[in-house]
Amino acid sequence: MTEQYEFFVTCPRGMDNLLQAELVSFGLEPLKTAPAGVWVRGGLAEGYRACLWSRLANRVLLHLATVDARTNESIYQGVHEIPWESHLAVTGKFRVVFTGTNELIRNTQYGAQKVKDAVVDHLRGKGTVRPSVDAKDPDITVSARLHRGELDIAIDLSGDSLHMRGYRTEKGIAPVRENLAAALLMRAGWPEIAAEGGDFIDPMCGSGTLVIEAALMALDQAPGRLRKAFGFERWLGHQPEIWMELRQEAERRAWEGKQGRMPRFIGYDQDSRVIATAWRNIGRAGLEGLIHVESRGVEDFHRDGQWASEGLVLVNPPYGERLSERQQLGTLYQSLGEAVREHLPGWRLGVFTGVPELGHAIGLRSHKQYRFFNGKIPAQLLLFDINEDNAVRPREMTAPGEVRARITHPERAQMLANRLKKNLKALGQWARKQNIQCYRLYDADMPEFSMAIDIYGDRVHVQEYAAPKSVDEKSARERLSEALAVIPEALGVSPDQVVCKQRQRQAGTRQYEKQDATGEFMEVDELGSRLKVNLRDYLDTGLFLDHRPVRRWIRDHARNKRFLNLFCYTGAATVQAVAGGASRSLSLDMSNTYVDWARDNLALNGADPKKHLVEQADCLKWLAEKPSPDQRFDLIFMDPPTFSNSARMQGVLDIQRDHGTLIRQAMSRLTADGVLIFSNNFRRFRLDEGLAELFEVEDVTPATLDRDFQRNPRIHQCWHIRHKV
Repeated sequence: MTEQYEFFVTCPRGMDNLLQAELVSFGLEPLKTAPAGVWVRGGLAEGYRACLWSRLANRVLLHLATVDARTNESIYQGVHEIPWESHLAVTGKFRVVFTGTNELIRNTQYGAQKVKDAVVDHLRGKGTVRPSVDAKDPDITVSARLHRGELDIAIDLSGDSLHMRGYRTEKGIAPVRENLAAALLMRAGWPEIAAEGGDFIDPMCGSGTLVIEAALMALDQAPGRLRKAFGFERWLGHQPEIWMELRQEAERRAWEGKQGRMPRFIGYDQDSRVIATAWRNIGRAGLEGLIHVESRGVEDFHRDGQWASEGLVLVNPPYGERLSERQQLGTLYQSLGEAVREHLPGWRLGVFTGVPELGHAIGLRSHKQYRFFNGKIPAQLLLFDINEDNAVRPREMTAPGEVRARITHPERAQMLANRLKKNLKALGQWARKQNIQCYRLYDADMPEFSMAIDIYGDRVHVQEYAAPKSVDEKSARERLSEALAVIPEALGVSPDQVVCKQRQRQAGTRQYEKQDATGEFMEVDELGSRLKVNLRDYLDTGLFLDHRPVRRWIRDHARNKRFLNLFCYTGAATVQAVAGGASRSLSLDMSNTYVDWARDNLALNGADPKKHLVEQADCLKWLAEKPSPDQRFDLIFMDPPTFSNSARMQGVLDIQRDHGTLIRQAMSRLTADGVLIFSNNFRRFRLDEGLAELFEVEDVTPATLDRDFQRNPRIHQCWHIRHKV
């Protein structure tokens, strides 16, 4: 009888049920599921098959033992008793990957050291030499997973995570990992659609992950076929003959998968730069001639007469952080819905999004929704059948709105009133002492009332956030109504001084209730300067309050400096640079509305228009051009949006993907002793580590958070970047 082993196969959260079904298809017996993995039993051949063929797994761990982890001695003794000579030569190399903590082990490095000592001491007892620890090129990887009072010890048969197929080697931000892409395809029914002769299209394909995974799946190509190495190949228990048979089977199936009629695999993206990356990924995947990608925006989508009458459109659109970015994305989702309804009736549409409410802009009724995690980000896969029976009127995502003030639960409403009075007493006193006229009073302090409340002089600006999933639509409406009922009394203002921008959830034709454009601007004071704001007509008011300390720093360091403001918005930072004595300035923005607004703000403060220029420009294109001799600046402020796909832009801006290039280009215009202030409000943003090798990079985020935003330290991130001396 074939020797049986226990394996723990890991996967991203939310995929364990799919993974279990896949492992059963490989001949493995399911034992139990875990939040991010599945326990199974089977022979070594089935374990190898999971490494080679699993489209969903991260790792396949060969379980050796579960040891008592309540004391240091029990950990050492339990690991020491494992027959390590069956797994690793005395002269071999290994590493320990330790995960989890408990009351005894609060540091994973400490836990890894305990396991390493036990392995080394066991093998050293077999002779005069000892194995060595090698984190980069080990013969085996020992997995130690701590859960409460137990420690699971295993050999990692995978090596690198199995989501790394081998075709995506370039650094950059990918919308989804390969195994998450495969899970989306499975949930969207792609294997069945492909088997019935359907085609596949991703109209926002980025670097091509979804379309490549769709092709590998439909053509029956093993996802691990291109990998150069697996973790079991230098393990002493490895059986090369079994592995060779599995590899030969994979090659045969890959050849057979290309015989007969193959689906069409199409990818489009507005950004020509990522299309170039997609072509290289396709080449590395060995799928040249089978997948076609090209640069094309959603608004230019049209049907190819050779496409099948049925198929799958699967897309992972970007999503923004600020409300103004959501406005652009609402238009993008609406364009997607219009394109598929016109050109692909009878097909299925899958939209994977971290902002599922934007799905209402598509104009189709979703019949299924699946929850996943994109890394740590909760997201949903929305599925739509593209036919007239499912058509609904799209909800617009652009206009602000009003809601009727009404108290449904007096006790709950009084809790909010008490909180607002408390905040007003503390923050109001602070703001008066600091001579601050505009500040954030309340920022979802109470989960029952999910909104931001800002003070603009004698006006109150209320911005509703999306309610938690635990709050139903009726309750969300009631709570917003209650907030609007108590705000005037609690803050001592009349109801007509309160402006509410509502993210509406109820059924209807609009995501925001529409108001007429009022053209109602008001002037506010910031740091002694005058600025125009509009609380009603735009999703943002014209003044990002969280950047007040950044603008203060600019004012205090601008004397006799040449100042550049990229993505200048309404020019508030430039106004402060001028107030601080900047010798000249250049402010650039794509929007004519914001350019005019910035010019008005500068004029309001007496700035010389010949020295302080505001110009309409695509900052991406402007930065990519060779600097002219007069484009040298001592201070540069760059606060780009998280995402932008404006029709005027040369490409699509994705701040996580593009920030390294933008910073390097901006630094080419910075004087030797100058400072680039780089900021953004993307909450999951990670600064390119390579920038620290080129420049002096200082994270100044804590110093840029005034008291009114310290409750929300993730509101933005900010760095000072200088040339190295």
